[in-house]
Amino acid sequence: MLSSQIFLFPPLDLHKCSYNFANMPGLTNAMALLRATFDKYAGKEGDKETLTKTELSDLLKSEGLGGGAAKKEEVDKFFNALDNDKDGVVDFQEYVTFVAALTVICNQK
Repeated sequence: MLSSQIFLFPPLDLHKCSYNFANMPGLTNAMALLRATFDKYAGKEGDKETLTKTELSDLLKSEGLGGGAAKKEEVDKFFNALDNDKDGVVDFQEYVTFVAALTVICNQK
């Protein structure tokens, strides 16, 4: 199937960025930081392109979103909400969607 999408910008491979955050413009810095944070936790238990439930839990706790010792049922419920395609892992797109939604929620007036 041919894609009819039109891209206004050339693709940006954040894996190839040097992550020199001090010299990046704001939006580029935010995008690189999203990827760097994901990469820091992904792959510890398997595929480096996905987060397992344990990896996601570690990310949330270490990055200040875990709030303390969450019950297994709460972690399971949260993970299942993020795993949109129900493949048992959270990929980068699912992770970014979560971070964007969380950003909106935190900035509601």
